[in-house]
Amino acid sequence: MPELIESIAAPTPQLVRLVNFAPMQMHEVKTAEDIKLFLELPASINKGNPNWIRPLDKDIEEVFDPARNKFFKKGECVRWLLKGDNGKVIGRIAAFVNRQYKNDQPTGGIGFFDCINDQQAADYMFDHCKQWLQARGMEAMDGPINFGERERWWGLLVEGFQEPLYCMNYNPEYYKDLFYNYGFQVYYEQLCFALRVKDRLQEKFYVAYEKYSKMPDYTARRIRKNDIEKYAKDFAYIYNKAWAKHGGGKEIEERTVVRMFKTMKPAIDEDLMWFIYHNDQPIGFWVNLPDLNQYFKHMNGRFGLWEKLKFLWLKRFGKCSRFVGLVFGIIPEYQGTGVDGFLIMSGANVIQPANKYQDYEMQWIGDFNPKMVNIAEHLGTYHSRKLQTLRYLFDRTKEFKRHPIIS
Repeated sequence: MPELIESIAAPTPQLVRLVNFAPMQMHEVKTAEDIKLFLELPASINKGNPNWIRPLDKDIEEVFDPARNKFFKKGECVRWLLKGDNGKVIGRIAAFVNRQYKNDQPTGGIGFFDCINDQQAADYMFDHCKQWLQARGMEAMDGPINFGERERWWGLLVEGFQEPLYCMNYNPEYYKDLFYNYGFQVYYEQLCFALRVKDRLQEKFYVAYEKYSKMPDYTARRIRKNDIEKYAKDFAYIYNKAWAKHGGGKEIEERTVVRMFKTMKPAIDEDLMWFIYHNDQPIGFWVNLPDLNQYFKHMNGRFGLWEKLKFLWLKRFGKCSRFVGLVFGIIPEYQGTGVDGFLIMSGANVIQPANKYQDYEMQWIGDFNPKMVNIAEHLGTYHSRKLQTLRYLFDRTKEFKRHPIIS
């Protein structure tokens, strides 16, 4: 009781903020109508912005479906709509706990944040998520991130507001102020790199190609969709050799990759996915896809039967001028030998003359991984966009630390 009297006598900024927010309400998303409002809010927020591309509704809904999102097995997630005093939806947000998300302190996540340009509205949602996460033992929250893997819906866009890549977050520029003003700090930056497909690569790649193309025990091959299970197996082998033991990573199962490749199959352009072998043993891959947003921007979020037929028509007769680098890897024994240059040039010698694509952009690389940033920069790329993963420590007296550097 004394603490309560003291709080009333000298209200904290937090309490004042809550008083000011009395007309607002957080409404948990449960019904079909709620889901519709959740999916449609970004369209009103980004109305008039020619660069915004509406994500497919199904890709968003997969995140919140326990039957399709494996992260529900070791975590929990809830999402809300923020309604103003007139009942109109003015914001949305999700909060989640992922027990596999390892940090210095128990850290939850928030994501799928959209809000009108109003600091009080944003603060109200952040406060609500903070309380929900604290009730579950969390001591910090990261955002805007995904209740899933990092290659989707991860980070706040702060530079490069051109059309987003498929399943990449896109937001108005004022979102940065909403997060920063609340007290979020940059945990790490997510750097994206791009280049013009027609441009000549650095000389070292041509030298490497000249060297290894004369060695018959080294071969670079395009993926063949009619033998997709073989390449899925090779991918799993390379991935587990290159990454699983690094930083406590988990091995990927071959069946998981087979399922992933089969899902990607309709979108695969065989000229864009390459593997390198030494004596027929897989030692590296360079996996790219056409930028699916070049097709999906015509779907208005839907992907029913008509949209699927439209996608196939666009893929065959439409124009997609950009392809996206998903993942590149060489197993440790061959790193630093130049085989990466042989692999890249093998692909470039097919992709460049075809003149099908004009731009190439890589998925983001964290600034905590200077080795990979250096590789990207030495491809002759330029910085195409930047996102940020932000962190808010609930204990405001605790020292803030950025993501540790990977050596």
